Amino acid sequence: MPTKTLKIFSFFSGSGFLDLGFEKNGFQIELVNEYFPPFMEAYKYSRKKMGMRSPQYGYFNIDINEFLLERYQEINEYLEVARADGSLVGFIGGPPCPDFSIAGKNKGRNGENGKLSLSYVTLITKLKPDFFLFENVKGLWQTAKHREFFEELKKKLFKAGYSTTERLTNALEYGAPQDRDRILLFGVKKELLGSHRKENTLLGFSWEKHQTHTLDELQKIAWPTTAAFVADVPTICPAGVPEDMTVEHWFRKNDVENHPNAGDYFTPHGGLQRIKTIEEGDVSKKSYKRLHRWRYSPTVAYGNNEVHLHPYKIRRISAAEALSLQTLPKEFELPAKMTLTNKFKTIGNGVPYLLAFGVARTIKEYMEAL
Repeated sequence: MPTKTLKIFSFFSGSGFLDLGFEKNGFQIELVNEYFPPFMEAYKYSRKKMGMRSPQYGYFNIDINEFLLERYQEINEYLEVARADGSLVGFIGGPPCPDFSIAGKNKGRNGENGKLSLSYVTLITKLKPDFFLFENVKGLWQTAKHREFFEELKKKLFKAGYSTTERLTNALEYGAPQDRDRILLFGVKKELLGSHRKENTLLGFSWEKHQTHTLDELQKIAWPTTAAFVADVPTICPAGVPEDMTVEHWFRKNDVENHPNAGDYFTPHGGLQRIKTIEEGDVSKKSYKRLHRWRYSPTVAYGNNEVHLHPYKIRRISAAEALSLQTLPKEFELPAKMTLTNKFKTIGNGVPYLLAFGVARTIKEYMEAL
């Protein structure tokens, strides 16, 4: 039986970390939607640098709600054309999440960003792609008042003819050196499922299929804690620590010192003495966290004055180093003209590449087996 062609319409695309995981698994990205122009430009720039194809139906630098209103007919026609050759089409996206984040605005469904989750689900229920992926912060799933909204979104999807499966997933489980929780919701049209359907649940779909670690396994490891900060002194990986899950491994793997974004870091006008006093591995405070080279990183997030310091240099980490902690291929780069603020914002907003890759691979194998 020939392999099904799987096509993707991407929303809230940022600079395309999630999309890249799907692209590298053979999905065809056919439409890209990102509202913030600098992120869209970075998306285009990175793909050009990596020699990757452009989306068939183009880039849309618009609010997703425009697809529900004045451009509904246009996107519906793209969907019909994409399916004309027998392909299956999926929507993927992670609506902006500060309104559901415990560390963010926490305004929930009524926040300007919170409303976009409903817009995304409404677009799915109206256009009815063959499958979809919804990604968001764990607060949408774990916080009681936000969980109620999440369940309402699922009911809308059930009513529109989808069966779903969800999981609170950590990037560590897919081999990314970063403690980052995300809720993932995957859905497929019930009419495609056959024996894989049981009421509103997907049968046979395993989130764990392409995970490389379990959190229980990682928690049992004797990770190093803190050590006195000494600039530019090499150390060796402690016995028993999985080196490929450490900050230093990914710095080396991506050759961060020679990466095009190596010089992209904020230089503090003051506070250098304070930086020198923070021990390697001390991430106990909200800001001025110094990473440990032989441990994984806390969540790669740089908003709200959160500052991450280099393990053994007297500076903040660079964009190249942050990209490596998001496990992007080392050939992925951001444009030189992009502001430092926007570089770190798009990196912090993105889905770790290895997480995206593992989930995309799982979805591909599931869809091809239907």
